[in-house]
Amino acid sequence: MSVQGYADALLAVASSEGDLANTKAQLLDVARAVDGNEELRSSLSNNLLPSAVRGQIVSDLLANKASTTVQALVSLIVTGGKGAQLGEIVNAFAANAATAGGKNLAVVRTAVPLSDSQRTRLAAALASTAGGEVEIQEEIDPSVVGGVVTTIGDTVIDGSLRTRLNQIREAL
Repeated sequence: MSVQGYADALLAVASSEGDLANTKAQLLDVARAVDGNEELRSSLSNNLLPSAVRGQIVSDLLANKASTTVQALVSLIVTGGKGAQLGEIVNAFAANAATAGGKNLAVVRTAVPLSDSQRTRLAAALASTAGGEVEIQEEIDPSVVGGVVTTIGDTVIDGSLRTRLNQIREAL
């Protein structure tokens, strides 16, 4: 099954369970945690390990930390041999969920968390660029020095201080 096929399946299950927002938030948290831990990412991606072992790692990792739905969905991905694509699948699912809600997904990377008012203003500003209402998926990335880097679909809007400084250097 393709990344999009898994993302569609996640959306179908999460929607039928009736707690789409919570499931999406938990899946994004799991994907970030796996992405941020090289040993864990390697274990979940290692298809030479029996699927039962990878499934047990997921069970041990998420026990009492995620809903049973999220545990089952992550286990499905990992035991299906797609552990290396967990983040990509979850991001595609998040985009599908936003689209199903009539919104565009904007992945916003910042060095520090946005305040509620900043998030609201940014969503309003991005709505005109995206051509409709925007749902913000915030990612904390210390490498973003000042400002934000936003991705909406295939469009990247780099408003980081680093990029602006590089532009000034190139202009001189």
